[in-house]
Amino acid sequence: MKTSEIQIRDPFILVDGGKYYMYGTTDKNCWGDEAWGFDAYVSEDLENWDGPYQAFKNTADFWATKNFWAPEVYKIDGKYYMFASFFSKTRMRGTQILVSDNPLANFKPLTKYPVTPENWMCLDGTLYIENGEKYMVFCHEWTQACDGEICLIKLSGDFTRAESEPVLLFKASDAKWVMGFKNGEGKMCYVTDGPFLHKCPDGTLLMLWSSHSDTGYALGLAKSETGSVKGPWVLMDEPFYRENGGHGMIFRALDGKLYIAIHAPNNTPNERPHFIEITDEGGTIKAVK
Repeated sequence: MKTSEIQIRDPFILVDGGKYYMYGTTDKNCWGDEAWGFDAYVSEDLENWDGPYQAFKNTADFWATKNFWAPEVYKIDGKYYMFASFFSKTRMRGTQILVSDNPLANFKPLTKYPVTPENWMCLDGTLYIENGEKYMVFCHEWTQACDGEICLIKLSGDFTRAESEPVLLFKASDAKWVMGFKNGEGKMCYVTDGPFLHKCPDGTLLMLWSSHSDTGYALGLAKSETGSVKGPWVLMDEPFYRENGGHGMIFRALDGKLYIAIHAPNNTPNERPHFIEITDEGGTIKAVK
């Protein structure tokens, strides 16, 4: 299967054992009332893919029933940990952590419920390890916060719980380029999606995140003033990518080059994975022309 044939939102690439593993939001109607799980694909060249393989399958005893979104997979101490968003009519949306010994199958919930706050609408948790401590950066969703937030919690070493209260890093409206919209109550709301952290060679810590600009879905960029995930964070005045695509992450390819993975366009069912070659010199990222 070619890259251009794969419908996927929020693509995430794990490079492991000389192969690329791609995860993402793969339910055909990811907005609907019934969710099936997450598919995964494997490749050696980022163009030809084997799959889909069912990495996670919904079960009758799992609490969530809809909106299975944006899985990210990390290999730690020989195990594969998946951070993904789930929702049901009886429980708030949240990021839950799953685990497997196989990058392509048998992911099981590590705990019964998400690690994000029970009374918050949350999504898109991403892992960042700093000085041996495990943190998760996630979105407090606009559907509840109205002005969407990017927040931080410290995780336990075994990923089973949060060990801190959420800390606000920034709000969507802090970025000059973000376009708001009125909700059903007439309030202006702003979206935060898909945070992902990247350390540059000079120690600069960057964060990719997504929202809506005047040209559609877009990929923004923020920089930590201290080089720490705790910030404070400065948001760039213009989006890094604004052509109706986003939810990006950065990976290093087998040939040593850096890429951002995004989905574009942001319209179901036309979403496809796109890989943008970048450099990360001088404390920022730039697309390779």
